[in-house]
Amino acid sequence: MFLDFFFLLRENGLKVTLREYLDLLEGLEKEVSGPSIDEFYYLSKAVLVKNEGQLDRFDVLFGQYFRKHIGQSGLDTVETPEEWLRRQYQRELTEEEKAMIEAMGGLDALIERFRELWEEQEGRHEGGNKWIGTGGTSPFGNGGYNPEGFKIGKSGGQGRGLKVWEQRSYRNLDDQVELNTRNLKMALRRLRILTREGVPEELDMKRTIRKTSENAGMLDIHLVPSKKNRVKVLMLMDIGGSMDDHIRTCSELFSAARHEFKHLVYYYFHNCVYEYVWKDNHRRFSERISTWELLNTYQRDYKIIFVGDASMSPIELSHAGGSVEHWNEEPGLLWLERLRDRFPQMVWLNPTPEKYWDYTESTRILHHYMDGRMFPLTLDGLGQAMKTLWKKK
Repeated sequence: MFLDFFFLLRENGLKVTLREYLDLLEGLEKEVSGPSIDEFYYLSKAVLVKNEGQLDRFDVLFGQYFRKHIGQSGLDTVETPEEWLRRQYQRELTEEEKAMIEAMGGLDALIERFRELWEEQEGRHEGGNKWIGTGGTSPFGNGGYNPEGFKIGKSGGQGRGLKVWEQRSYRNLDDQVELNTRNLKMALRRLRILTREGVPEELDMKRTIRKTSENAGMLDIHLVPSKKNRVKVLMLMDIGGSMDDHIRTCSELFSAARHEFKHLVYYYFHNCVYEYVWKDNHRRFSERISTWELLNTYQRDYKIIFVGDASMSPIELSHAGGSVEHWNEEPGLLWLERLRDRFPQMVWLNPTPEKYWDYTESTRILHHYMDGRMFPLTLDGLGQAMKTLWKKK
């Protein structure tokens, strides 16, 4: 049962194991999930999805699978285990409704009649008291009323039935799409160095219990400073030119970073870092900071995050005088090398989709220069970048 659902997930990048699939079947056998699609959805999602970045992709695939098997009208050939219907019958109907079903010949007769109508009916039916459809008083349908019936399709009507076959809609969000405010902070939290500093304000449960026990039960409360993320981040952001197309995404990233990292320092550059960077883009030509000053001010434990599309003329990286804005005495790669020597934990986030990187020579050069530590600005790419920054060189 649901073997093709298992293969559908595997074919679309969800690393579902055979053991997890067998656990799902065991859960169904032991009635962890009821017979409704809703309950099966939550159970399968909990068992089969291990990465939060793939939850929404699972939703999409779940919707595709059941739309294919149930169909738009809910009348295609989906195999519903008969034992599910019987368990739901015992769980949800009142004694009065069970008595009415028995008066109609019992549950076996109701199931048999459903099968007969399924084979006879051609197409969708609305109203009436016989066919499977919507409205009316048929025992099989949606939106009508018959206390001894199956309910098929969307929820509504009287809310009574042994089985709800429901078509659902799922949002197409996963770890391959561009970042948004919904998941930026979650991804950045993967880069954490938690320490306790400051005023004691959080209950130290273990020490409080131990000291209270030593005092023969007299309460002895102890507090500790709360844990805070002490990671130090230096963010260098490309601004202007082709980066204008990514202003919104980069602004959201910057906002999330300021929220997550207490020790965040940021500067701007254009295309590549040269002898100057700046804080205020409106005063970029009058209030610059020497890159040498940056190198000598911040310690090696700062983690460097470049944000830029790496799109420029290759000469800007390889030659003096290559900058489009000023005469640079030294090539861009030389300044990047100095930064890499000073701050070994360094990554580059690129808002351009990864599939286009090979079409731009400067992007290929920087990707190689970063030893592969250039990542797309997606949830998955940002997660990989944070994981890379955790590694010690």
